[in-house]
Amino acid sequence: MHLGTLFAVLIFFRKQIWELFLALFCWSPKLGGEAHRKNRSLILYMIIATAATGLFYVIFKDMLEGAYGNPLLVSMMLIITGLIIFLSDYAHNTAIPATNMGFIKSTLIGLAQGLAILPGISRSGSTIGASLFCGIKRKDAAHFSFLLSIPAILAANVKEFPQLMALDSAMLHIYLAGFAASFISGYLVIALLIRLIQAGNLKYFAFYVWFIASFAITFFTAQIAWQIALLARPLAQYRPSAWARTTFWSVAMPS
Repeated sequence: MHLGTLFAVLIFFRKQIWELFLALFCWSPKLGGEAHRKNRSLILYMIIATAATGLFYVIFKDMLEGAYGNPLLVSMMLIITGLIIFLSDYAHNTAIPATNMGFIKSTLIGLAQGLAILPGISRSGSTIGASLFCGIKRKDAAHFSFLLSIPAILAANVKEFPQLMALDSAMLHIYLAGFAASFISGYLVIALLIRLIQAGNLKYFAFYVWFIASFAITFFTAQIAWQIALLARPLAQYRPSAWARTTFWSVAMPS
């Protein structure tokens, strides 16, 4: 489904991506030299940030990916995502163009993207937040975050390519439906987030993330409490209904 998000980014930023591509071949100062120089600087910082993300992934991959089996932890990470988004909305002195961010800032943004290995940590939320905390212009922070997602999502899809090729026709239809849904939602979210960032209204998106996190924490905590209560009662005195037995085992022993 991340492939749909990738296509949404490519289409939404198609003009800027084309300008970045041209900058690699236009070195003459007479042909928009300054604009091409800035675009080459942006490409350099994207490479640095991507390298930082890759290094973070290699070092912490096994440790962080183990969190995927804990839905309660994922919900807690959503709260942290909301906190990052909320606080970044109050970042001041965001006047540095992305083309002038430098080595240290691009590295920090790349490491922030690496944190998104943790389930529940938003990749775009962490990179946009890191960019704003580093003083990058709001519009540039949004654009750099989404452009930075291109190599990250490509790498993830290359890794999953063998599983994709092994899908049968029934599963492929489900995957294509997911691709379409992620493309449409991804395109709309990009447009919405850019508007919110430029207007300094990211805090409203944080409220939405916190609502989802609170609902999930309440749901999973209730599930755990229910399972404990069931296990604590003497089995000889408890006669659960067929529905209760089916529901319990589907939760306690997922396939």
